[in-house]
Amino acid sequence: MKTQTQILTQLWMEARTRFTNQMEKILETDLPKKLQPSVNSVGFLIRHIGDVELLFAKNVFGAADVKVTAKTVIDKYDTGEWTNLEELRDYVKYSYETLKNIIEKQTDEDWSTELSTKEFGTKTKAEAFGRIVSHTAYHAGQMAIINKYGTI
Repeated sequence: MKTQTQILTQLWMEARTRFTNQMEKILETDLPKKLQPSVNSVGFLIRHIGDVELLFAKNVFGAADVKVTAKTVIDKYDTGEWTNLEELRDYVKYSYETLKNIIEKQTDEDWSTELSTKEFGTKTKAEAFGRIVSHTAYHAGQMAIINKYGTI
């Protein structure tokens, strides 16, 4: 029988394929695309997903050794700098591996532990985990639409 941690990890990994499947096909020329009047580009959204995954690893799951400067969260808008596909791929690979490693260290009891953040209040770790699952899928949907209909 699978543990709660194994089940939730599989759920997250499956939901994240909405993002990873796109990453396999993204071209560097796609990164500056935007869908007007939105200010966020495909490259910004990729970086943002990585930033938030690292924030979750550190602040929700307690990966104290994670160093993250969540520039997309700090700036709150696209500065136009997210145009290097190799760097972005490396970054989201790192954010995925970092978050996956700390998630896999959770015990079944850990999922009912409550935590409080200014972003979403008091939640159990399981409830907070729903935020990162939906966050990545939400922005992956935006990426798909921008990549299909957006322009540079």
